[in-house]
Amino acid sequence: MTINIFLANSDDEIKSCFEAFKVLRPHLDQNEFLPQVKRQQQQGYKILALSEDGVVKSVAGFREAEFLAWGKIIYIDDLSTVPEARAKGYGDRLLSWIFEKAKEMGLNGVHLDTGYTRHAAHRLYLKNGMRLACHHLAIEFT
Repeated sequence: MTINIFLANSDDEIKSCFEAFKVLRPHLDQNEFLPQVKRQQQQGYKILALSEDGVVKSVAGFREAEFLAWGKIIYIDDLSTVPEARAKGYGDRLLSWIFEKAKEMGLNGVHLDTGYTRHAAHRLYLKNGMRLACHHLAIEFT
């Protein structure tokens, strides 16, 4: 088994991440995925992918951002693993990569939002030293 962690930059690399993102974001449309990622890349968004034998199994979408509240951080927008690859430590590997990148860049930390009922994800985040720090509130205009 060959494991590879890489930044998905080419169109083909980005497209190869769709199935892993679809697990977390079921509303995503495969035809709109690449154009949306390209737009988000113009705003600093990056995709970190983990492949097993050439097939993407886990992904993290993130960006560097600066906030009055937290200073300069990496914000993780998305972290997802396909169901058949869960419990293999792939999320841990992606988080470790991101944590190391933030440290190398001299940033103040790494932040993310997570859904209230995503208990398996919460265990992963807490196990990796993250702490519950705030409530995220939203209003949607759809």
